[in-house]
Amino acid sequence: MSSVGIEALGVYGGAAYVDVQELCAHRGLDIQRFENLMMREKSVALPCEDPVSFAVNAARPLVDRLSESERDRIEMIVTCTESGIDFGKSLSTYVHAHLGLQKACRLFEVKQACYSGTAGLQMAVNFILSGTAPGAKALVIATDISRFALADKGAIEEWAYSEPSSGAGAVAMLVSDAPHLFRIDVGAHGNHAFEVMDTCRPGPDTEAGDADLSLMAYLECCEHAFRDYARRVEGADFRDTFHYLAFHTPFGGMVKGAHRHLMRRLCKAASSDIEADFTRRMAASLVYGQRVGNTAGASVFLALAGIIDTADIGGPQRVGLFSYGSGCCSEFFSGVVPVDAPGRLKDAGIAAGLDRRYRLSMGEYDAILGSTETVRFGTRDTQLLPETMPGIGNGVGGTPRLVLEAIAGYHRKYRWI
Repeated sequence: MSSVGIEALGVYGGAAYVDVQELCAHRGLDIQRFENLMMREKSVALPCEDPVSFAVNAARPLVDRLSESERDRIEMIVTCTESGIDFGKSLSTYVHAHLGLQKACRLFEVKQACYSGTAGLQMAVNFILSGTAPGAKALVIATDISRFALADKGAIEEWAYSEPSSGAGAVAMLVSDAPHLFRIDVGAHGNHAFEVMDTCRPGPDTEAGDADLSLMAYLECCEHAFRDYARRVEGADFRDTFHYLAFHTPFGGMVKGAHRHLMRRLCKAASSDIEADFTRRMAASLVYGQRVGNTAGASVFLALAGIIDTADIGGPQRVGLFSYGSGCCSEFFSGVVPVDAPGRLKDAGIAAGLDRRYRLSMGEYDAILGSTETVRFGTRDTQLLPETMPGIGNGVGGTPRLVLEAIAGYHRKYRWI
C-alpha cells in the first residue's frame, strides 16, 4: 500500500473574533507595521473555550459524516498542542470521550511547538503505511489557543505586535488509505533542526521569545529543509515541482518573506517574478490564516485547507508544505490534492463557520483578557456560565458546540449547547 493521506478535514475557529486593524488602533500600534502582518481578523478564545473544546468542535462534523463501521475503524487519536491543560493527562482522552469513539483506540499527545501538527500527521501516516491494522484510520487534531497576556497589563505591552497575530483554532484530520483531500508523497520529505531559544512558553500561561531570532531561524529552516527534501527527491525544483505552497503561518508577512528568501536563494529570481509567483502559488494559502491568526501546529493545515477551498484545482495539484516549530524542528514535505477535493471539503463549511463568529468590541475583548473567569493552567473547582459569554450562542451551522462548563477538583466538565 502506498496511498495514504488526509481523507477528511475539519476546522474550528472559535465563537468570537476581533478586527485586527481595530485592535492595532486600540493599542496605538504603528499602522505600517500592522500592514506587514497581512491580517484581517483573529479568533479569540472565550473563557468557556479551551484546547479540548476547540479540538472536539473541529472533529465532530467530520466524525458525524462517517458511518458507524467507519467510526469504529478510528484506532488512533493524536492531539497536537502547545496549549496543554495538564503535565500528564492528554487532551486526547477528553476528545475521545466527547466524540463517542470506540474504546480499542490508541490515545496520546504530541508537543513540539508549531511543528506538532506535522509530527502527529507523519506518525499517523506511518501507522497506516505499516499495515499492522489494515483499513484503520487515525484522527490527528492540532489545537491551540493564545491566552498568555491574560490580565497582566505589562505582558500585553511586551506582547505588542504578537498580540494582533496570535489567534486560536483547531484543525482535525482523518488520516487513512483513502486520501480524498490530500495524498502524501510517501518518502518525500526534508528536515532541519537545531537548538535555539527563539520563542517558548516558560510557564503555562506565559510566552516569551525573540522575534528577530525567530524570523532568522524560520528562514534558515525553510531553506535547509527544502534542500534536504531535494536531496531525497530526484529532480525536485522549488519553482517548478509544486503547483501551490502552504507554509506555517505566524502571519502573512512572514510567509511572504520566506517565499522571497527561497526564490532568491534557490531560483535566483527577480523581484517581479517573485511577486507574481507568490500571488499565483501562495495567496490562497493565507485566506483562512488572515481570519483566525496564528494557530500554531494547525496553521500549515489551515493553509492547505485554504488552497483546496479557494485555489483553481483543475486537475491533480502537487502542494509543497513547510512546517516550523520554535526551538526548533522543521519539515518540508509534499502531496497531491485530487481534482475532486474541493467538492469534498465544501461540506466542512470553513468560511461559513468563520462568518458566524461574533465580533467583539474592544471593551469586550479587554474584559475577556482581564476576566476572573479565565481558566488558567492548574485551575481547580470552578464553575463557568457559557451562556453569558458574548457570541457563544451564535451556533455553528446546526451542529452543537462543546463548551467548558466546570472543573471539579481538576477534572474538566464539558457540555454541548
